Amino acid sequence: QVQLVESGGGLVQTGGSLRLSCAASGRILSRYAMAWFRQAPGKEREFVAAISWSDGNTTYTDSVKGRFTISRDNAKNTVYLQMNSLKPEDTAVYYCAADRWAPVVRTQSRSYDTWGQGTQVTVSS
Repeated sequence: QVQLVESGGGLVQTGGSLRLSCAASGRILSRYAMAWFRQAPGKEREFVAAISWSDGNTTYTDSVKGRFTISRDNAKNTVYLQMNSLKPEDTAVYYCAADRWAPVVRTQSRSYDTWGQGTQVTVSS
């Protein structure tokens, strides 16, 4: 089982940008899907974006489409989340997750069996 470590969070103003990184300690296999989830205080854990490691297919939650981009670097075993045009409602702890048996990219938390420790993103209003 791989270990995931997120980095890149911080405090930004509305309209700013951040790039989150998720580094895997072991090799990410072709059958994996990698995803970002987030959880704001008092809110449920929410799917943000995911990418298939086999073909690069992506999916996004509606609220981030056109603003966030998930990408991968196979050689570095790393997944990224580029976040642009940030809004206060994007404030949350962002978690990287791996689905180690992914016939398709899935959005349910229960489909992901490996999680990082989270990185805080705060967008000031």
